Amino acid sequence: MNAPMLDYIHDPQEISRRSFEMVRAECDLSGLAPGQAGLAVRLVHACGMTDILDDLAWGGEVAEAGREALAKGAPIVTDARMVAEGITRAFLPKENEILCPLRDPSVAARAQAAGTTRSAAAVDLWHPQLDGAVVAIGNAPTALSRLLEILVEGAPRPAAILAFPVGFIGAAESKDALIGAQTGIPFVTLRGRRGGSALAAAGVNALALART
Repeated sequence: MNAPMLDYIHDPQEISRRSFEMVRAECDLSGLAPGQAGLAVRLVHACGMTDILDDLAWGGEVAEAGREALAKGAPIVTDARMVAEGITRAFLPKENEILCPLRDPSVAARAQAAGTTRSAAAVDLWHPQLDGAVVAIGNAPTALSRLLEILVEGAPRPAAILAFPVGFIGAAESKDALIGAQTGIPFVTLRGRRGGSALAAAGVNALALART
């Protein structure tokens, strides 16, 4: 059986050019600051859904804060290996370290002792790297909730939070908590159940590409 010949674009640069061209054509970015617009375009491109624009929530100058932190060599702290793998290392301005302690040998025991998820338990290992870091959460609502808890407890403050936990239990609530927390830390999040590792990684990539 011969496979049918499909008519599609092969050139990766042309695919990328036309994709971002379509995103900008189909999205109304007029209400966003330049830094927000660049970040929003990358987020829409990552998920293919232009309607997420209406559900994006912004706190402070997250694009500027995140870009400046990366330019200074700040680490990126994340809750999921999928986020870490989705970040394009070549974009990073200072070969920034990407940290995801989910596989640390102590995490399972910490989670069992605390009666929580491994993702939340791993957040307690973020402390040494958290000061001035870029936080990218793309999976676990419990990771975002635990981050907010340790910040109240006096944990070091990250430079920016990209919060895209996904799911039916706790995702919307954890993002609402971030929006209402008034931590003073710049953030972007997506209200509701939608989110995911691709969005979190795209957010980091947008910050890295926006450097001057």
